[in-house]
Amino acid sequence: MGSLRYSPTGKRRKNHAANATKKKPLPFKRREVQETQLNILRNQQSKQYKSLMEEAMANGTWMSQAGDTAKKESPKYTGTLVKGIATMHKSNAVPVISQQEAEDIAKMRRG
Repeated sequence: MGSLRYSPTGKRRKNHAANATKKKPLPFKRREVQETQLNILRNQQSKQYKSLMEEAMANGTWMSQAGDTAKKESPKYTGTLVKGIATMHKSNAVPVISQQEAEDIAKMRRG
C-alpha cells in the first residue's frame, strides 16, 4: 500500500491528501453592466421592432408548424394528349402521344 505523505520513490510530498487545507471561498462581487452605445442601441431596437412570434404568443394566435401532418394527394395525369407509356430500351419509359408513334416504338424493339 502506498503512503499519502510519501511518493513511490520515497520522497516526502509537500502537498498531500492526508492534511488537505480548506480554502476560504472568495467573496461574491456583483458585476455592474456598463451602458455602452451598443447596449443602448440594442435596447432601443428591441423596443421599436418587436418580434412577431412573441406578439403572436402573447395574443394567443401563435400556431406551431408541427400541426400539419396530413398526407398529400399524389399527382395524377388527367389530360387526353398522352395515350400511354411505352418501353424503348430496358426500363426507359417513353410517353406515347399517337397510334403511329406506338407502332414505331413497337417496330424498333422487335427489329
